[in-house]
Amino acid sequence: MKSIEIYTDGSCLGNPGPGGWAALMVYGYHEKMVSGGEKHTTNNRMELSAILGGLKALKEKCYVSIITDSKYCQTVICGGADSPTKSFSKKTRRNVELICEVKKEALKHDVVFKWIKGHDGHIENELVDIKAKEVAHSIKNGG
Repeated sequence: MKSIEIYTDGSCLGNPGPGGWAALMVYGYHEKMVSGGEKHTTNNRMELSAILGGLKALKEKCYVSIITDSKYCQTVICGGADSPTKSFSKKTRRNVELICEVKKEALKHDVVFKWIKGHDGHIENELVDIKAKEVAHSIKNGG
């Protein structure tokens, strides 16, 4: 199986507001950026959408390292939450459909999640941050 790294980030201009997401897929010397956005969304939705977008772009089963600077994603996807629909405080969790979709896509691969500190000199993290912000600004400006 191929071993892929997927660097992800989401951005939102206001929370809620126009938002963008980006995922940089790295396989050896090959790189592919996928991105998207929504007119009215939240930062957490864009963070989850980046992970989902990266996973959906894979065409075959792979070993996948998803690298995110989102503590939220780390917590809701692999942080040991007792339920994808309920938070630790037993309140209904937001973004349930996205969380479940990410988990469903992740099951198609051998996935590990890695958290990195954002804006800490990780080149790939900076690239997806820039792209996510570009998409959010494009949506805000009617693009």
